[in-house]
Amino acid sequence: MLSEFKDFIAKGNVMDMAVGIIIGAAFTAIVTSLVGDLINPIIGLVSGGIDFTNNYAVLGGEVPEGASLEAAREAGASVFAYGAFIMAVINFLIIAFVVFMLVRYVNKVKAAAEGPKEEAPEEPAGPTQEELLAEIRDALKARG
Repeated sequence: MLSEFKDFIAKGNVMDMAVGIIIGAAFTAIVTSLVGDLINPIIGLVSGGIDFTNNYAVLGGEVPEGASLEAAREAGASVFAYGAFIMAVINFLIIAFVVFMLVRYVNKVKAAAEGPKEEAPEEPAGPTQEELLAEIRDALKARG
């Protein structure tokens, strides 16, 4: 059983997946910083200084007016944090777009590495139905 496990771990797919997960975690930190440090301020500037991450609606409990989302949660209030959700959606869209671009680039590189596809030689087309019928007619005339 131990040797089977070693074989399983040594397979390329498992190692590729492990590398992908590690790089994905690091990439998530980069995208989170991109959204939090670059995109949020731009969106806030365009929307009049609003920072989406602290946008919430109080569903129950007492929260001082103008309190941040973290302060509202610490006060024990039940909050609907729609701003954090909006930022999570933006994070997802950015990550999905960048992954799409990476996969697209990798596919182009693979296609270029494979070289031009060799076309199969064209097989000569057989005779048409009319040509076959004409041959049969001529053969019958010659016999009879």
